[in-house]
This record gives sequence, C-alpha cells and structure tokens, in this order.
Amino acid sequence: MLHSLFKRNYSLLLASTLLFMLTAGFSYKPAAMQEDPEICLSKEEQRMYDLIMAYRQQKKLPAIKISAALTKVAQIHARDLSMNKPNNADKCNMHSWSSKGNWTPCCYDSKHTQSQCMWSKPKEIAGFQADGFEIVSGSMDDNYIATSDAALAGWKKSPGHHAVIVNSGIWKQRTWQAIGIGVYKNYICVWVASVEDKNTVQKKCD
Repeated sequence: MLHSLFKRNYSLLLASTLLFMLTAGFSYKPAAMQEDPEICLSKEEQRMYDLIMAYRQQKKLPAIKISAALTKVAQIHARDLSMNKPNNADKCNMHSWSSKGNWTPCCYDSKHTQSQCMWSKPKEIAGFQADGFEIVSGSMDDNYIATSDAALAGWKKSPGHHAVIVNSGIWKQRTWQAIGIGVYKNYICVWVASVEDKNTVQKKCD
C-alpha cells in the first residue's frame, strides 16, 4: 500500500530534482565482512556525513550508519555525472546515468519516466537487495567545486530535500538505516535506505 501511495505522489517535482526510491520489505544481509576494504571516504565525504548527522542530531533524530554498498553507488554516480555528463539542462537531470559504465544507462527526466532504471542502481551496481533514494547537489560547470557546506545549505532551503534529510512529510514514518556519500569535483551524491547494510565504511581515502 505504501508503494502505491508513493507512486501516486511521485509527480512531486523538486527544484534540484529528487529521486524517490522505496525500500523493499526485507533486510539486506551481505554474507561477507563488516567493513568493505575497497570503499573509503574522502575528507569531504566524511564532512558531508558529519554535517548531515549533526543536523539530524539538532532535530533529535538518530544517526544513520554508513553503508558500503550505498557509498559505492554514490561515489560512482558522482564521478559519472562529472566525467561523462549524462545530465543536460534541456531534458536529463542529475539522476541520469551515462552509457559509459557497467550499469543500465538512462535519461532521468522531470516526468520520472525512467524511475525504475534509477531504483535498480543499488542492486545493479553494489548487490544491495533493496531500493534507496538519492539527493544530489552540483553543477555542470567543470570549474565548480562542490562542498558539503553548500550542499547542505541548499538542501535545507528545498522542502523536498529537507524532508528526506529529517524524515518529515511523506518520509515521517521512515527510519533510515543506511546512508552512502559520494563527492567528486562538481557533484555530491547522497543515497539513503531504510534497510540496514551490515558492511560499513571506516577507511579514509586521504
């Protein structure tokens, strides 16, 4: 019923565009280690995580555990947006994916005609057996440097993005169990899911 309700409300358009992705009704339990050795956080990615958690704490909300799977997806998407530019000002927004990787490409437009392509990315790229959703901050200008402070400031001003971060509005009944952060040059991607990922990220890239 929640999934149907979400689809009926999915026509909501956000200023910076949002990808809403419903979680599946089961737990994701990777069989391997508690820490993925291939995934690390840069200083800016760690700062983005810390800022979001600090803001949630101000709102008396619990911290969200870093997910290796969602961080992998976020980092790959930030790089794809910056390097391959699947988005454009006319049609494809920042939730689009290029054809230059081991994933299904798609042009994500304001009518959400490619929503399923996006919902499948955590499973397709990282084997995460649940859907998630993404918020993105960035610019097509190659000279722009995305920063965590600017990203959070912008999301606070956007009702849709803010609702995701603080679990308000249509997200009020959700409890985020996993978060992934990706920062690359002119883009910052944040993915969230209400399914726990047993694989975390503690390693620092720099």
